[in-house]
Amino acid sequence: MSGLGKGITAASVGRILKNRGYGITAVKIDPYLNIDAGTMNPGQHGEVFVLSDGSEVDLDLGNYERFLDIDLSSAHNITTGKVYRTVIDKERRGDFLGETVQIIPHITDEIKECIRFAAEKEVPGQKMADICLVEIGGTVGDIESMPFLEAVRQMRGELLLEDTVIIHVTLIPEDTMGDLKTKPTQHSVKALRELGLHADIIVGRSDRPIGSHTKRKISAFCDLPLKGVISAATAPDIYQVPLELEKEGLGDVLSEHLGLEKRKADISWYHQVTQEYTERVNVAIVSKYGIEDVYLSIKEALKHAGRALSTEVRITWLDSERYEQKQLAEFDGILVPGGFGKRGMEGKVDAIEWARTTGTPFLGLCLGFQMAVVEYSRHVLGWGDATSAEMGEGKHVIAILPEQYDVTELGGTMRLGNSPITLKDGTLAMKVYGQKEIEERHRHRYEVDPRYIPDLENAGLVFSGAFQNRMEICELPNHPFFMATQFHPEFRSRPTRPSPPFIGFVKACHEKNGGRAR
Repeated sequence: MSGLGKGITAASVGRILKNRGYGITAVKIDPYLNIDAGTMNPGQHGEVFVLSDGSEVDLDLGNYERFLDIDLSSAHNITTGKVYRTVIDKERRGDFLGETVQIIPHITDEIKECIRFAAEKEVPGQKMADICLVEIGGTVGDIESMPFLEAVRQMRGELLLEDTVIIHVTLIPEDTMGDLKTKPTQHSVKALRELGLHADIIVGRSDRPIGSHTKRKISAFCDLPLKGVISAATAPDIYQVPLELEKEGLGDVLSEHLGLEKRKADISWYHQVTQEYTERVNVAIVSKYGIEDVYLSIKEALKHAGRALSTEVRITWLDSERYEQKQLAEFDGILVPGGFGKRGMEGKVDAIEWARTTGTPFLGLCLGFQMAVVEYSRHVLGWGDATSAEMGEGKHVIAILPEQYDVTELGGTMRLGNSPITLKDGTLAMKVYGQKEIEERHRHRYEVDPRYIPDLENAGLVFSGAFQNRMEICELPNHPFFMATQFHPEFRSRPTRPSPPFIGFVKACHEKNGGRAR
């Protein structure tokens, strides 16, 4: 079932195996016809995560990168659109030598080839992986996922028995009497069997732990050993999930199925990412999207920074079209994230003006960076009509990137992925990063118009990071913390390696509230 927690389960399985010393890589299969997630509405599908090579992918790959501390590539996100486009391109070139092109074998063969390619692709920082996780999105029985499940069935027969394991994540709902019900799992397993697949392990998702009676019932009806039924109750923090699954014996069951040597798990990662908080700060995120999954990486990056500083970051989401400016006085810091389009822009500008004039710590990301420049142009330079070319008529202090002038297709055409950035000595950015040369991920079509940079700098705005003539970071020197980035630092944040701008922001928020204890 969509939204059940397959991505977190897959990432947790990878973490469990990595803690045993195995090299892990991961593949997310999305059955939709889109080539990638770049053109999808984040309000419906969740955050568009950007990889280092510029691929726009499903948010589950962000979870993989955070849990496994690896950098993935476009090859690790397989979609129906990608598969069909590749097969049709081959057919047009005549690669099939006149064969009738069909779902089986041509589509399924391409799926298998994509999985093998991703599994064998080296992940930066580690040798070729020992184990590849493959998460198939959607629901068993969906029309769009059928070719992928068939490809898995074929691969299962082509490989040695101990080289594969199927983990089936199912819902264990609770009725009005408080009893956990196994019927949905029984029917789901039956549907899987009808496709020729047998689950080796069932991970049952429920709000509370699954007891031994329910486990025995699932074991009996679904024809698998009792130790293969794993309880995955809702946890207070996603980084606790691998440890909870470890306690359920998942690591040992996996090792047995895959014929792995028994190794003691290194659990130091859990202690690093789930330590107790001693302080707290309250942060407002001013956005036109009121759905947390749209900004999942920002939420996680704030959590990473908070853990490193033993500071709980309590987030309040403020609708940029409806909030009242006086509400901002309640918060220790203000964050304005990325986004597209004119709607809600003025509310973001007002929030930035409040942060600038009241000395409230501020972090702007992508569009938040652009709106910080717009706000400064309007209220310090006095250019009342200053705006972005994306927003309509006025003085375009934010202009479209030159390489975007003739772009007609939306998918995969923005400035995307890693880019080097040079920082200025003696700036907040230099203090936060601690090095002159950095690299961060991008996703944007607009930039600060170079014609207005001298005026902005002469008026006191500092552009402390740049790539060639493109401004990447702006800040205010006489402010507790005022920083905005054209890039997305949240995409590279990890539980054990928090993003530097987020560390600086949370630290400044804590200093503002006087170190208030919990």
